[in-house]
Amino acid sequence: MKPSDESSDEALARAAAGGDRAAFSALLARHYDRLFAFCFRLTGARDRAEDLTQDICAALPAKLAGFRGEARFTTWLYRVAVNAAHDARRRAATRARAAEGWGEWEINRRAAEAEAREGRSWLEAAMATLTPELSDTVALVLGEGLRQAEAAEVLGISEGTVAWRMSEVKKRLRALREKEAEA
Repeated sequence: MKPSDESSDEALARAAAGGDRAAFSALLARHYDRLFAFCFRLTGARDRAEDLTQDICAALPAKLAGFRGEARFTTWLYRVAVNAAHDARRRAATRARAAEGWGEWEINRRAAEAEAREGRSWLEAAMATLTPELSDTVALVLGEGLRQAEAAEVLGISEGTVAWRMSEVKKRLRALREKEAEA
C-alpha cells in the first residue's frame, strides 16, 4: 500500500501490521508529536516523555498486530501509551524498592565489615601484648587450626603446656577486654 495523506489511520495501521514500512512511517509522522505530548502529560518530565515515546515507537510494530480496528487508531494508540506509562512506573517502583533493599544490605555489609576490621585490630593489638611463646601457640592453634597435640609437636612442648598456654591467652584477653570496658 502506498500511503497518501487521505489514507485513514486504520488502513495505515493494518498495512503497517502486515509489514508495510511506508505505512508505519506515515503513521509515525502523523502521530509522533501528539504521542510525545501525551507522554509528556503522563510523565510530567521531558526526558521521561522522550524515553516513553521511544519505547512505544520501538514496540509499535509488534503491537500493531493486535490492532483490530474496533476503535479509532488514536484511541488505541492512547491506550498503548497509558499501558506503557503504567509499566514504566511499575518498573521504576520495583527498581526503587530493589535499590532501597540493596542500599540497606550494603549499609549492613559495610557495618559488619567495619566491625570485623575493628575486631581484628583489637585482636592484633591484644596479641602484641602476649609473650612470644603464647603468641606462637595461638598462631598455631587458632591461626593455623592445628590440634593441641600437633601444636605441641611443632613447638616441642607437651600437649598439657599447649592447653595451659591457650587457657592463659583466654584469661589475658578477657582481662584486657574487661579493663577496656571499665575505661
